[in-house]
Amino acid sequence: MTLSGSVVRMQTFSTTPTIHLNYRPLRGNSVYFIGIGGIGMSALARILITEGCIVRGSDVQSSSLTSGLEKIGARINTMQDGSFMTPETDMVVISAAISEDNPDLKTARKLGIKVVKYSQILGSMMKEKQGIAISGTHGKTTTSAMISAILRRSGCDPTFVIGGEVPDIGGNGYLGTGKFFVAEACEYDGSFLNLAPTVGVITNIEEDHLDYYENIGKIINAFGSFASLVSPEGLLVVNKHDTNVAIAIQRANSRVETYSLDEPSDWRGESVIGGDGVRRFKVYRKNEFFCEMSLKIPGAHNVLNALAATAVCTFLGVDSECIKNALATFGGANRRFQIIGEKNSIKVIDDYAHHPTEIFVTLKAAREMYPDRRIWCVFQPHQFSRTRHLLKGFARSFQFANKVIFADIYASRDSEFDKTSMNSNVLCEYTRDAGVDARHIPQLCDIAGELAVEAKPGDIIITMGAGDVWKLAHDLVSKLL
Repeated sequence: MTLSGSVVRMQTFSTTPTIHLNYRPLRGNSVYFIGIGGIGMSALARILITEGCIVRGSDVQSSSLTSGLEKIGARINTMQDGSFMTPETDMVVISAAISEDNPDLKTARKLGIKVVKYSQILGSMMKEKQGIAISGTHGKTTTSAMISAILRRSGCDPTFVIGGEVPDIGGNGYLGTGKFFVAEACEYDGSFLNLAPTVGVITNIEEDHLDYYENIGKIINAFGSFASLVSPEGLLVVNKHDTNVAIAIQRANSRVETYSLDEPSDWRGESVIGGDGVRRFKVYRKNEFFCEMSLKIPGAHNVLNALAATAVCTFLGVDSECIKNALATFGGANRRFQIIGEKNSIKVIDDYAHHPTEIFVTLKAAREMYPDRRIWCVFQPHQFSRTRHLLKGFARSFQFANKVIFADIYASRDSEFDKTSMNSNVLCEYTRDAGVDARHIPQLCDIAGELAVEAKPGDIIITMGAGDVWKLAHDLVSKLL
């Protein structure tokens, strides 16, 4: 059949249900989200509002995401003290970040309201469509967004839930009329094991979330369990460069396709060329030329993400021309090397990188784009426990920056022990020992003041972290002299 000028060979698959939560009865009922301002939670809330649910919720602070939900009918409070919870609530949805001592959750338990995890709702929704679940330590959001953008351009009108706001496709969540459901699959707390995908992706596997998994062996085992969930009639797409992925996919029951740069694989990208902010590369499928592609988002890691998206969408029946055109115009997700503004020839960029590998590849991409310019990196570490576990890796990840400023650590799910066992000054000292010009300025407001004075025309300033460091990027654009 022909959709939007592209040939799409639609396929049908059978899936084995793994979730026992029935999604359909939610429609028309009252659903309460604890932590509704979270990126995934807000996407799911948006979809349920579109479905006709009465959506209410709470979060500790207002944001553009909560404001957007309120505009389409959600009622949201920032008290999160249990006072907004009513017996008329049919279901409460929580993320993995919500602890049992949360007042809203305690009230829901007391009232006997059914409580489910965000990932369980995703899993039940995925059973109704053909699920495409994108997992991995890094690259999930961009790869999910690329797949969604390609499918939308092909006319497939997919449903998607993505861990980032993507202007190209209208945000982080959307209820489509088509048969495909694209979801970012988070490994924390084993959340992705609630999904039932027809197609799966594993971008990479590294040490992270060690407050939950303890060691890399347990992380690989969890990804192995995820691989085993992909339907036997479906496809698992994986990064061939990653040795941990090679172990995990031994448990796969489906067909597996690999992707790589400059080495044999099912999908290979080569002759990566940079220029004018665009990366051009040739794609080969099983050693046969597939097409030539271009990306306007930087970094070799994004070429890998594009190869994964190409493999998935080709399996789903989208033709090469549609894939090529969709990726050529893809602008990326917010907070993924997002250019916030430029003032007096000083460019300010914001990025979500909060793991050593993400920092390294993002700064490397920046250096490739701006080889002769001074690069400042302002990093706000995310979690005391992550900083402690990955301390040496963090210290080695800033080599492509000329100057690094560390803000205080942004706490999330940290225990009192975590908070007393690590601080940004220790990270700063380790980074200096690795040969990087680094210093520690605790507060973001003070960092803004320093940079407003010290940054010179031609400088690049990149703010990084999964906390609220993005506010600094926007503040800087107005303060730079």
